[in-house]
Amino acid sequence: MAQSALALLLIEFLDEFVYGAREAAWPLIRADLGLSYVQMGLLLGLPHVIGNLIELSIGVLADTWRRRTLVLGGGIAFTVTLLLTGLSWHFSMLLVAMVLLSPASGAFVGLSQATLMDVDPAQREQNMARWTFAGSVGVVAGPLFLVGANALGPGWRGLFLLFAALGAVFLAGVWRRPFAAPVAPGERIAFRQGMANALQALRRGAVLRWLTLLQFSDLMLDVLLGFLALYLVEAAGATPAQAGAAVAVWSGTGLLGDFLIIPLLKHASGLRYLRVSAAIELVLFIALLLTPALWGKVVLLGLLGFFNAGWYAILKAQLYGALPNQSGSVMTVGNLFGWIGGLIPLGLGIAADRLGIGVAVWLLMVGPLALLVGIPKEKV
Repeated sequence: MAQSALALLLIEFLDEFVYGAREAAWPLIRADLGLSYVQMGLLLGLPHVIGNLIELSIGVLADTWRRRTLVLGGGIAFTVTLLLTGLSWHFSMLLVAMVLLSPASGAFVGLSQATLMDVDPAQREQNMARWTFAGSVGVVAGPLFLVGANALGPGWRGLFLLFAALGAVFLAGVWRRPFAAPVAPGERIAFRQGMANALQALRRGAVLRWLTLLQFSDLMLDVLLGFLALYLVEAAGATPAQAGAAVAVWSGTGLLGDFLIIPLLKHASGLRYLRVSAAIELVLFIALLLTPALWGKVVLLGLLGFFNAGWYAILKAQLYGALPNQSGSVMTVGNLFGWIGGLIPLGLGIAADRLGIGVAVWLLMVGPLALLVGIPKEKV
């Protein structure tokens, strides 16, 4: 069981390894391909919208069909799209690669997470914290490898070709691992019933609460990361190399926070921690945007990365707890809400195009404000 859990955590590491490098590379990609902010918004948002539509069925199939087949098929597609990304020489080709990568990651990585949640339901928060920590290691490594790739010559394209090779290695490593469904084969229901159950779950107040808060929390997580390097280069006067280093600082302190949150959750209330950290993040983010000095922004980014630790892990664990024995369907309901979340980067891209990125990023402070309002004082 421990070896299976480790294999699942390595899948998350690989996914975030790729993601961390890509987010730090956006200034280089934008300059290389001559992209506008609207095109950037499409690259960041459209894959999520389309991927969420496809993943609606993937999540239900994971509970009603062969989860292992879905995971391995997703792994193959994940590896192929990394190769396609490295070979992209214009916007349309890169957009196709990003659109294909989203559902591939959903099947390969998302279902691996669901399987980990089924390993020990009583330890969901701690296992989600371990999952997040594995991803944080990847996020930190990604920008560092990007710096190395630029220094040695291959650049961002060569790095994605390396990711494709690593994807093949990781896929081979998990090929013989079991990916058990949350129910026994004899207890499985038909796909139509599984979809109906997932849609009915959206009527539950607890499910809606955690889905909504997950979307708002992402404003200070993946959405911030997606625009962070661009903000530092075009609004704070950093060079692409300095921006990549700043992203690494943000990710590195987040890694430390994700490591420390694992033992903390054994002794403290996750929801109480979320309320306190959301208040701290709000103050730090405002200070970040008001601070003119680049070094000051880097220091504040480090603190921001540290205090958002555990947000995703705790909120996602609460969502899994609200849908017992439907771990695959968590992906389905998450993707229904993900359509809205997928439009946020596009909206920010349009705002940045018209108002400037220095103004547009102020909208992200809605994230911690929503958590302060929406997190219950007691577990619901």
